[in-house]
Amino acid sequence: MLQPGLAVHADWSIDPRKRWMTCAIARGAGWAVSAAQPVGDLAGLSNRLRAECGGAAIAVGVDFPLGLPRRYAECHVRAADFPAFLRGMAQRPAFFSVCATLADIHADRPFYPARGVAGMTRASHARALGLGAADDLCRACDRATALRPAGAPLFWTLGANQSGKAAIGAWRDWLLPSWAAGDDLRLWPFEGSLAELLQPGAIAVAETYPAEAMRQRGLKLSGSKRRQSDRAALAQALFAELDQRHATPDAALASAIADGFGSDATGEDRFDSLLGLLGLLAVLDGAQPDFVPDDPWIRQWEGWVLGQTHLPRT
Repeated sequence: MLQPGLAVHADWSIDPRKRWMTCAIARGAGWAVSAAQPVGDLAGLSNRLRAECGGAAIAVGVDFPLGLPRRYAECHVRAADFPAFLRGMAQRPAFFSVCATLADIHADRPFYPARGVAGMTRASHARALGLGAADDLCRACDRATALRPAGAPLFWTLGANQSGKAAIGAWRDWLLPSWAAGDDLRLWPFEGSLAELLQPGAIAVAETYPAEAMRQRGLKLSGSKRRQSDRAALAQALFAELDQRHATPDAALASAIADGFGSDATGEDRFDSLLGLLGLLAVLDGAQPDFVPDDPWIRQWEGWVLGQTHLPRT
């Protein structure tokens, strides 16, 4: 069992209003879990998390990509690994500018498209980056498994099923400034196992996927997570899973679970932040393994989803 002083899951978005995090503070052999709160000012996020646990290790699950597609890294990157590559982006801010047209795309500006345009396909995006096919835009952990459908490729930035803008916002606005300020942020799995990264004063950051965590925990949502009544129908299962994780919700969280996380547009984000936290706690208490495929491309470049044990279908 790994028990840092604080476990946090942040459901991320390019829109600050849709960034919510649920926190669990270690209490004896269990956890005290509070209702979701806005992530808030990114410049002070690391300090606010450290203040919650008095300098103990912190585990943070984040719903945004950490890693690069192996074909892109093979063709265009000369750094030692993904953390070294990302640190280097502090001197290359244009990397985060989303391309408006295919003609704008190159290795140093891979994010696309800024808006819907003619010829806007993932295959044309891949060709503009000098990659062979649309599939080369995907990391292994983006691909469909027996447990869930495929996720969107990292550099794609349009539509509901995209994660590129969340990556831009997190990498540019949180990780890079935090490193510049001297914060001890360590990226899983590139810099070690979760046990190795959870050292006093350190913040271990791992990519998560709430839909993956929900399936791992055997939770079944009938309907849509965007519908309050469908979220509320899962309340008893969520309370049971919290009990399994030795996690006690505070009154505000218990009320939110029973209510389906509210009727406003950010209810689904608060719901996802709890799902992600449950997946993180399952890894910390050993119910779900800290598994990473034995593939150097994944361990150095692509990354992996914390708690995922199913390999891609192809």
